[in-house]
Amino acid sequence: MTIDMSVSAQKQNVNSIGLTRSDYRGAASTLCQGCGHNSIANQIIAAAYELSLSPEKVVKFSGIGCSSKSPTYFLTRSFAFNGLHGRMPSLALGACFGDISLKGLGVSGDGDTASIGLGQFKHMVRRNLPFVYIVENNGVYGLTKGQFSATAQQGLYLKKQGTNPYTPVDICMEALIANATFVARSFAGDPKQVKELIKAAFRHKGIAVLDIISPCVTFNNHEESVHSYAWGKDHEWPLHEVSFVPEKEEINIDDFEEGTVREVELHDGSLVLLRKLDRDYDPTDRWEGIKMLEEAHKNNWLVTGLIYVEPDAPTMFDHYCLPDKPLNRMTEQELRPAPDTIDQLNALMW
Repeated sequence: MTIDMSVSAQKQNVNSIGLTRSDYRGAASTLCQGCGHNSIANQIIAAAYELSLSPEKVVKFSGIGCSSKSPTYFLTRSFAFNGLHGRMPSLALGACFGDISLKGLGVSGDGDTASIGLGQFKHMVRRNLPFVYIVENNGVYGLTKGQFSATAQQGLYLKKQGTNPYTPVDICMEALIANATFVARSFAGDPKQVKELIKAAFRHKGIAVLDIISPCVTFNNHEESVHSYAWGKDHEWPLHEVSFVPEKEEINIDDFEEGTVREVELHDGSLVLLRKLDRDYDPTDRWEGIKMLEEAHKNNWLVTGLIYVEPDAPTMFDHYCLPDKPLNRMTEQELRPAPDTIDQLNALMW
């Protein structure tokens, strides 16, 4: 009888493809207890479970750093590639081109993306590769004992590093300038918002950049740091309340007052519902996003939410005639150009 009840309870806790939440978990984390990266990994697990994603259809990528260990802690049934420092985008581009049926998910850090990997990051963004790009941003190189990263705020003092004299790189601003089609910022201390933004990013057709402030509890969690839990909770300024509504699911917004909800429809029919808080903000206006980030910087605000989205922009895949069949499963005959094509190319050369 006990076994039957256990089986029944398990059946009730499966998603639409018959998987439990545990099917989306990974190995036990080896990061510091309380690290924001662990919270983000938990929300990736929750988002994938609620979206009924097939783990085998997700391919994970990372570079070097504490953040790049994160893919070990979720979606253990997914393929994964841990590459060189700052080189995740080129690895991901090749893999996603090889099989367009896979959903690419990259987890990077502020060092991996905003320092050695900034060039690759910008080129991936401008090409609008269909890809979820999460930056776990803590302002330090935690894996090598807490040196300043490119996103550390100017004037930050760390015990073994002294004072940072340089202005920080704003990852969301860099993404907007490079014409990203989905840009969001969140705070690891706000797990509900993190989860909803990850769900929307998975359903976005092009590049989805999520800059998530993820406090380093070992090297950079004192109250003066903009990457700390204390500072984040005191200064967080959400643009809106975010709710993701999957395709074909009943839409119920009875709890919202009339005129306070903005719907953004994604390419697959899913909706992002944005409930206005204390200001009217249009996430489809790229220029307004840039102005808002400048205003937040001047006023020392941690602005979170969906900053910009362009659901219908053509992706990198739209510029090429890519086959549905993965390239590594094609025969030599399928890959080789037809004889008349070779003749045409030779004719052009002479």
